[in-house]
Amino acid sequence: MSTILITGASGFIGSALSAALGADHEVVGMSRNTVDIPGVTYVKGEFGAFEDLRQLDRWDFDAAVHLGAELRGPERDFVTVNGEGSRCLMRYLVDRGCRKFVMASSIAAVGCQSVHFRPDVLPIPDEHPCYDVDGYGFSKFIMEEIAKYHWRQHRDIDVINFRLCSVIGDDGPRPKPEGLRPILEWTLGHITWMFLSDVIRAFCLAVLGPTQPGVRTLNVAAERICATVPTAEFLGNWWGNDVDLSYYRRPGNEFRGVYRVDRLAEELDFTAVDTLNYLQNM
Repeated sequence: MSTILITGASGFIGSALSAALGADHEVVGMSRNTVDIPGVTYVKGEFGAFEDLRQLDRWDFDAAVHLGAELRGPERDFVTVNGEGSRCLMRYLVDRGCRKFVMASSIAAVGCQSVHFRPDVLPIPDEHPCYDVDGYGFSKFIMEEIAKYHWRQHRDIDVINFRLCSVIGDDGPRPKPEGLRPILEWTLGHITWMFLSDVIRAFCLAVLGPTQPGVRTLNVAAERICATVPTAEFLGNWWGNDVDLSYYRRPGNEFRGVYRVDRLAEELDFTAVDTLNYLQNM
């Protein structure tokens, strides 16, 4: 049985992941709020405050899942919490012997939420540069770089940065496929999402898999877009000739997703089964 720390454990993803892992492992959840999940111990505090992290001294963690983040606010809050806060958390855990980390980054790290964003290549690869201009995506990119910084200091740690897409509850309203529409902020997130059940499975595979020293940055999204028209037509309506859409014009790729996920399948043997079943039958 492993001892696993989950930050942001009272949130939408965190509470579901705590319940899934808590059935067979010792799970300690850290959050500003608490929820009652059997088998999960909650510690109330900020992951970016060393005085709060000292509450975790009595555990020796085998792995940590970092879900806690600032999602709304001014640029300073994004950078302080998601950047410097993540540095504090990793420093505390690495110095105390934790060697496996799964860090919740975002597809927003590339800057896709801006109407001015244009990817270098399609589908967008896992290590696409950060072109973010609003602060949130930039702060997630900083978090990824902080994880690499810690690995350079401790080459025996295993870090997986999950560039996570939009997450939809399995029991909530089902998203309707998008038709042609004007480009708006975050519109890319409307066609790039996964059900919570698939996301939880991806996190479980990452945190419970064998330790593999190094840093891996992986897009976590479905292989298919949620749209009524082929991907080339949908993106061409936004970006015209600014990007190369030839990949989506090849037979079999007509409705492929905007983000590459082949490494996710290779590294973790993961496919977004529940999401794909819905998208293929909608």
